[in-house]
Amino acid sequence: MRRRYQISKQRALEQFRRLASEKNPSLQMVLPLAQVVAWLQQGVGHLLRQAGLELMSLVVEEEVKQLCGERHQQHAARQAHRWGKEAGYCVVDGQKVPIQRTRVRCQQSGEVPLGSYELFRRNAVLDESVWSKMLLGLSTRNYGEVVKDFTTAYGVEKSATSEHFIVASREKLKGLMERKLSDLRLCAMLIDGTEYKQQHFIVALGIGYDGRKTVLGLRQGATENATVVGELFKDLQERGVDFSQPRLYVLDGSPALHKAVRQYAGENALIQRCQLHKKRNVLGHLPEEHRAGVEQQLDNAYGMAEYADAKRALERLHRELMELNPSAARSLAEGLEETLTVHKLRVPELLRKSLSSTNAIESAFSVVEELCRRVKRWRGGDHLERWVGSGLLLAESKFHRLRGYRQIPQLVEAMVAHLSGKGIAGRNKAA
Repeated sequence: MRRRYQISKQRALEQFRRLASEKNPSLQMVLPLAQVVAWLQQGVGHLLRQAGLELMSLVVEEEVKQLCGERHQQHAARQAHRWGKEAGYCVVDGQKVPIQRTRVRCQQSGEVPLGSYELFRRNAVLDESVWSKMLLGLSTRNYGEVVKDFTTAYGVEKSATSEHFIVASREKLKGLMERKLSDLRLCAMLIDGTEYKQQHFIVALGIGYDGRKTVLGLRQGATENATVVGELFKDLQERGVDFSQPRLYVLDGSPALHKAVRQYAGENALIQRCQLHKKRNVLGHLPEEHRAGVEQQLDNAYGMAEYADAKRALERLHRELMELNPSAARSLAEGLEETLTVHKLRVPELLRKSLSSTNAIESAFSVVEELCRRVKRWRGGDHLERWVGSGLLLAESKFHRLRGYRQIPQLVEAMVAHLSGKGIAGRNKAA
C-alpha cells in the first residue's frame, strides 16, 4: 500500500510535468567566465558536473517561481509561499550530492513537495546505477572510490551500496518473473537446470521466429522435480505462452521436464533431447581409456545429416557398448529417438547444431556462475535468487541471435508438416 507522502510526491511530479509541457517556461543560466575557467582546471567532466548542479537549482527555482511568484512582488495567482531553505540532495551518476533547496508551504495543506526536486533525487536512478555497475564487476567495498566524482558526495558507502543493490536486484527479478510473454512468437523453447549453493534452478529460454533469445522464467527448488517444473510451466502459460502452437522443446533429459511438456503442450510438442547431456551420461559410465573412441563415434553419428544414417550409427554403437559396458549401452538407448528429432525434421545443418543441445542456456549459466563467484557470504531469503536472476538478465543483454536463424522458417514448416502428418496417421489407424 502506498503511503500518503508517496502519493503527494507522485502528484508533485505529475504537476511539474504538466508545467513543463503546458507553460514550457524558458530557462537562462549565466555563469561567470572566471568560474568556468576555475572548473575547467579540474577537467571538462568537473565543469559539466558543476554546471549541471547549477542547472538543477535553476529548474527548482523556476518551479518555485511558478507556485509562489517573483520574490517581493504581488502575485494574484499565488498558490503557496517560500519558507526558507534546507539541506537536500540530488542523485548524480550513482551518488548523492548535497544541495540547498527552497521550501514551499501552503496555509491550507502545509508543506508543498516540489516535483522537480523529487525528479532529481529519485532513488530508482541510484538503484539502477548501482545494479549495473556491480554486474560489471564493481564491488560494494570499492564502489565509492570508483564513482565518487564530487568531494561532498555521500551515499556510496559499502552498506548503502549494498542496500541499493538489494532494492534494484529485487525489482529486476520481479520484472523478469512478471513480464508478459504473449507478444513473443516462439519456435523453440530450451529448458535446463543447474545447481548453485545446494539449490536447483530451472530456467526456460525462448527462441523467437527472428532468432532472438529471451529468458522466459526461472524457478528455484531443492531438486529438478515435477512440482518445481510444473509451477514454471504454469507461470509461463499465465504470462502468455501459447502451448498449443507447434514448437520444438530442447530438454536435458529430466523425466519431470518431459512430463511437464507433454502435460501443457501435448501433441503439439516436438521434444529434442539434448545431445550433449546424452553424451555426458554415456561417457560417465565408461573408464577413461574408452571415452575418446566412444565420444568420437557419438560426434560422428550426431553430425550426420540424414536421420536414417544417424540412427544406424547409434544402433551400431549401442551393440558395441553392450559388449563393452551394458550400463553405458542402456544410457544410450534411453530416449535415443528423441535425440534425433532435429534430424527427423531435416533441419538445415547450422540450425540443427544450434537446436540439438541446451548450449544457449548453459552459456547463460556460465555468466551466472561468474557473477555469483564474487559473493563471499550467502545469506537467506531471496539472496541467491536475486543474484541468479541478475546474472540471467546480464546474459540476456549479451545474447546474439541463434546461429542459423535464417533457416527457422524451414524448421517451422517441417514441424507443421510433421505434426499434421502424425495426426493423419493417427486418424487412419483409429479408423
